Amino acid sequence: MSVKEYKCPCCGAGLKFDSSAQQMTCEYCNTQFAVETVKQYNEALESEREENFGWEEYGADSGNGNWREGEQNGLRGYMCPSCGGEIIGDATTAATRCPYCDNPAVMPGQLSGMFRPDYVLPFKKSKEEAKQAFRQNCKGKWLLPKGFLDEQRMENITGIYVPFWLYDCDTDASISYNATKVRSWSDSDYNYTKTDYFMVNRAGNVEFVKVPADGSAKMDDAYMEAIEPFHYEDLVDFDTAYLSGYLADKYDVDAEQNKPRANKRIQTSVETLMRETVKGYSTVSVKRNNIRFFDGKVSYALLPVWMLNTRYQNKIYTFAMNGQTGKFIGELPVSSGRYWAFLGGFFAIISVLACLIAWFMM
Repeated sequence: MSVKEYKCPCCGAGLKFDSSAQQMTCEYCNTQFAVETVKQYNEALESEREENFGWEEYGADSGNGNWREGEQNGLRGYMCPSCGGEIIGDATTAATRCPYCDNPAVMPGQLSGMFRPDYVLPFKKSKEEAKQAFRQNCKGKWLLPKGFLDEQRMENITGIYVPFWLYDCDTDASISYNATKVRSWSDSDYNYTKTDYFMVNRAGNVEFVKVPADGSAKMDDAYMEAIEPFHYEDLVDFDTAYLSGYLADKYDVDAEQNKPRANKRIQTSVETLMRETVKGYSTVSVKRNNIRFFDGKVSYALLPVWMLNTRYQNKIYTFAMNGQTGKFIGELPVSSGRYWAFLGGFFAIISVLACLIAWFMM
């Protein structure tokens, strides 16, 4: 399987896409190039390259071949074009780094045919900005375990292009509500309550553009929704150059499988919009709900996400940041020692105050 690497025209090192400059950048000679320039240069190199080393093919009869049943499922092997080292990925890996020379590697074959995205949303936020967001998220958390916020842990923050399905559609909605208005008053003898009953009808059309649903079974859907929104005016036509320097996956949950999730999001949004127009009533409940979808279209895009999965006391904690807007979400661990120390100090203060109050009252 082939691996694509974008070479620096100046020094030959691997280039990566710089989210700050929005250009391809060489970390060795510190030179920057436009994406289209790099693409043309590397196409010229590929047309000249002839790789024929004459090695005997390593086949099923080579080596001992003692794989256990199912052990090879999903594994993919690639050769790094820079150092010749082997890069191992799973069935969805589309961009990664060589574990030997650390050069960025893109597997274009993983994104061919039905797996080729329509669009890519380039990273805007750098790794340093992701690390700063992680520090900010931990700031002021007294119960955070000592040493949890260390540089080594933050170095594991990884930029990933996550596969997303984007759904466009128009909706025609008609919703009826049962509503009441309640008025209460009293005189010298009685308390009165009057309840008026109403049927309220709402109807309208709502257009939805690029409702996202991630197409990766590895990603937590709740986290992916929590870092929304993405601003789709920055979408560009897909080009593998934008993947260089980041990880990328192809989808393993297809558009058809994700349609019920997209439908639910759209339906909930329509219901919320309609309900917000029903005002001035004491109670409101839905009597009849009819929402019709039409002119549905689906596109496929890779969207930027900074991810950190870290283990503390045998539990995995996940942090995610929108690689375009910087919106950050994550769950932090609590130090049991600091927790009990905090409770002990709190009750000690309460005891002292109780004693002082009792002394003053004597």
